[in-house]
Amino acid sequence: MTTTRLTRYDRSMLRLMNDRRGAAWYATATRRRTAVGAHVTLTVALGGLMTHLFLAEGEPLWTVAVTAVLLLPWMVATGVINIATRGLLELREHVLDERQSAERSRVLARSHRATTLLLAAAAVALLIAGGLDGDAPKAYAAPLLIAVLVVHWVMPLWVAGLRAQDEPAEDGLPEAEALER
Repeated sequence: MTTTRLTRYDRSMLRLMNDRRGAAWYATATRRRTAVGAHVTLTVALGGLMTHLFLAEGEPLWTVAVTAVLLLPWMVATGVINIATRGLLELREHVLDERQSAERSRVLARSHRATTLLLAAAAVALLIAGGLDGDAPKAYAAPLLIAVLVVHWVMPLWVAGLRAQDEPAEDGLPEAEALER
């Protein structure tokens, strides 16, 4: 951390992101991958529902209800990943130490490369679909671009969750015994 004074917000976020009470949710790499997988699945489901809402004719009120129901587990999965990474992407830069700052830079660079490839794939898919159809599929362009934007927004979280390391065991105890405390 730098010598910048921490605000009340910084202190509360630092305390929240370093709270180990929910460690059982993300203590192992498998659990972190499961949380990221659940988050990806929920993000895709929410995107599909929003696309259906955008493209469906009539009043698909059920999509709004299902979206509202899926938002809660999506937010829980987001919180699990954020706490597993100790707030790597949520804390302000001046709160992070040098190692965390470097890790944030690596995560952002890797996620930027991944979303660049995704954006290129989306553009190619639209061009191919337009070439086969004889006309650009205008109805699908907006939902596809919104989906890529959402993935661009959450990709750093997914990459950070997948790159997070296991916590060292306390006092030389094996990891399973340390979690039981």
